[in-house]
Formats: sequence, structure tokens, C-alpha cells
Amino acid sequence: MGGTVVGIDVGTTKICTLVAEVDDDGRLRIVGTGVVPSRGLRKGVIVSVDDAAAAIQASIEKAERMSGYKIESAYVGVAGSHIQSLNTRGVVAIGRGDRPITQDDVDRAMEAAQAVAVPHNRQIIHAIPRGFSLDEQEGIRDPIGLMGYRLEVEAHLVTGAVTSLRNLASCVEAAGVEITAMVLQPLASAEAVLRPEEREMGVVLVDAGGGTVDVAIFIEGSIWHSLVLPIGGNHVTNDIAIGLRIPFDLAEELKCRHGHAIAEAVAPDEVVEVRSFAQGPERLVSRRELAAIVEARAEEICEMVLREIKRSGYDGLLPAGVVLTGGTADLEGLAELGQRLLDLPVRVGVPDDVEGLDDSIRGPAFATSVGILLWGLRHDSEQGRRRDRRDRRPRFLEWLRELLPR
Repeated sequence: MGGTVVGIDVGTTKICTLVAEVDDDGRLRIVGTGVVPSRGLRKGVIVSVDDAAAAIQASIEKAERMSGYKIESAYVGVAGSHIQSLNTRGVVAIGRGDRPITQDDVDRAMEAAQAVAVPHNRQIIHAIPRGFSLDEQEGIRDPIGLMGYRLEVEAHLVTGAVTSLRNLASCVEAAGVEITAMVLQPLASAEAVLRPEEREMGVVLVDAGGGTVDVAIFIEGSIWHSLVLPIGGNHVTNDIAIGLRIPFDLAEELKCRHGHAIAEAVAPDEVVEVRSFAQGPERLVSRRELAAIVEARAEEICEMVLREIKRSGYDGLLPAGVVLTGGTADLEGLAELGQRLLDLPVRVGVPDDVEGLDDSIRGPAFATSVGILLWGLRHDSEQGRRRDRRDRRPRFLEWLRELLPR
């Protein structure tokens, strides 16, 4: 197979550019990493083009220096509270039922599914087939090669605000990089951390980042529901900063080193040292008090996720439970709290199916970054298969006509 794949994860807290080589077996080996603090973003949306463009440029340059590659195009992750989704259906006629379904027929069905009234200020990012039915026979994964009269597809459409997407595109293109495609961040994370059996049985992916919590529900191998919640780990940090009257940076460090999502799990006599805004000696704070602040916001996040799961109507179809990923998933006790409040199995998902991962990017905070590469690799493979199917179609039809009675 060969070649390279580049992914850029533009998040609220960090911007990560990864460069990976693709071997002949289609496996990825990461050869370049560029991670810089994010600037100019709020809740996953760009609020300062200059600051965001500069941070993206710095991330790309670091990845180029490490890998030795000149980055010209990349897959770019997208999230933010402007993201919305809906499920639609598309129906097309195949003809007299005397020929097999081709890739063109599937494409026509997907185009029909996208022919919905999308507001002029929104743009379709993804159109993903959930499943097909042929002549009212449901449960078909891949209809190509089958015969029938009427093909119907159920699709999941993801849309974003045009202005937010254009702002992101302009920041990436300002660094001299062409966007191959934009990838919804929870879709990318799913590529990195979900197991095939989880997707099949029914699972919720919860990607808890700094500015947003991305939720995606997978059932029968396909995505059925997705949304982005405007809350994240930065809200926990801000609560600590206000509650303990300390700077935001120190609150973030305190959260990562000593935070816990279950206050009762912390010994009552445990204390941590903190430094306030005023110049002076450090003071001692009960770690249980810190955990109580963290727990209150963590419970709110879990309750919001539970509310959206129930609103989707699929809450009874999720035996595989919840896979928690993203930077906030590193918070001690969060998985246990989620299991208690959601009443579902919860595990923390980390990327591990890629070679060349160093320790700095093996955690759940980099699931989206790695997933963008995997999504791009799969997207390239699917595009190749579509081309092959179209190239083989005339020869296959000629062979089929020889078999049919005249």
C-alpha cells in the first residue's frame, strides 16, 4: 500500500499533528509528532483566527521537523457545540431487477438520503450509511452484487455551522496545508479505541476533552447517534480555580496530580499544598475538599451524557456500555463515578493499534489524534475499493449477460 497519512487534531487545550507511514500491510507507523498548547479556541470553536493559525502552524512545523516530511495535505478533526446530526432515508429504483446493484446505485441512494432541507448556514460533514434494505429485506450491510428492484439506505448525517468550518479551514490553509477531509472527532476517537464487538453489540463513546464532551452511539457496527456537549475538563479546572482561589494553570496542575472524581474515596486527613494569587507561603488544602469540587462537576457531566443517551431512545440497546476517552478520562475515579451514575459498564479507551506510539501520546488524550489517522487510512482504502468496483463493473456485466437466457 505505502504512502503517508497526516492528521491534525485541533482541540480546545492542545493542537496535535501526527505523521504516519503506511506499510504494505496497511498498518500505520507514526514517524512525526507536533503537540503545542491550543490558542484562539473556545469550546472547540475558533474565536481568534490569528492565534489559532499560529498554533496550528507551530504544531505542523514540529511534526515536519521530527518526520522529515513536508506536510502538504491532512485530515483535520472538527468538533464544537455547532455540530448537529440527524438520521435520514434515501430510496432509489434499480430497474427491472435483472442486474446486480453497483457502486453507482449505492451512491445514488446516499445522494437521495442527503437531499434533506439543510439550512443555508449549515454544511454536511459526513453522510454515513447505517444500513440498507432491498425490496423491504432489511439488515443488509453491503448490497453491491445483490439483485432487486428497490434499494433503500438509512444514513446518519453530521452537519456543522458553515462559518465555523470555514474559519477552521482558513487557519489550516494559512499554514500551507490542504484539507483532504474534515473528520468529526468522536468518529475519529472511535476508530482508535472501540473494539469491533462493542460496535456490534451497542456502545457509547464519550470523548471528554477540555472544552467539549463528544458523544457517539454505535449499534450493529454503525453510528446511530452523535452530538457535542459544550462542557469539558476546563470547567472542572475553572471550578477548582474559583473554589480554592488559585490561578487557572495551578488549578489544572492540581486537578491532574491530586484530583479525584469521588470525594469519599479520598482519606479525610490527606492534604495538598497550593499557592494562591497573593505572594506568600503555600497553604494546605484538604484533598477531600478538592475532590468534592471535582465530583460536583463530574456528576454534572455524567448526568448530561445520561440525559442525551435517554433522549436518543437507544438506552436499552447498549450492553457494551460506555468507552470513556479524551484528556479528562485520565481523571482518577471518573470511570467508577460514570459506572455508578450511568448504570452501564465503563472502561477507559486508549489507542494501541498503531506502531511508533511513544509514551507521551499513548494516553486517552490522544485517542482523537490517532483516530484521525486511522479514519484517513480507512477512507483512502474505501475510495480505492469504490474505484476498483467501478472499473470492474463493465466486465462483470458482460459476464452476467452471457449467463442470462436470451
